[in-house]
Amino acid sequence: MGRVFLVELGGRGYRCRFCNSPLALADDVLSKSFSCRQGRAFLFSNVVNITVGAEEERLMISGIHTVEDIFCCCCGQILGWKYVAAHDKNQKYKEGKFVLERWRIMEEVADNFSLEAHPGLSDAENA
Repeated sequence: MGRVFLVELGGRGYRCRFCNSPLALADDVLSKSFSCRQGRAFLFSNVVNITVGAEEERLMISGIHTVEDIFCCCCGQILGWKYVAAHDKNQKYKEGKFVLERWRIMEEVADNFSLEAHPGLSDAENA
């Protein structure tokens, strides 16, 4: 295997819980109300630093879909799946979109986030 080059994302995003590789921007979340076998999942319009598995037909809550499992390109952990084709016309909006299982990713905290306390006026000082 050759050298792995990671795409770095600018802005708040999500990372692989297992190796901390950047995966997606928070702005690319289309829905936070998806479900998977392990609980909640998020639907994304774009995901980076992944590899895809073989296409397969899978029966899901919303019907039969052609999907590809997606894996972190750095550590190889399965992260979710990509919708390749939806057989129901009401599900066509999912085609080309990515689902990341919530427990397999972590939300990135902005570097400029600070919990410093600053002195300010309180009601007691104004009395």
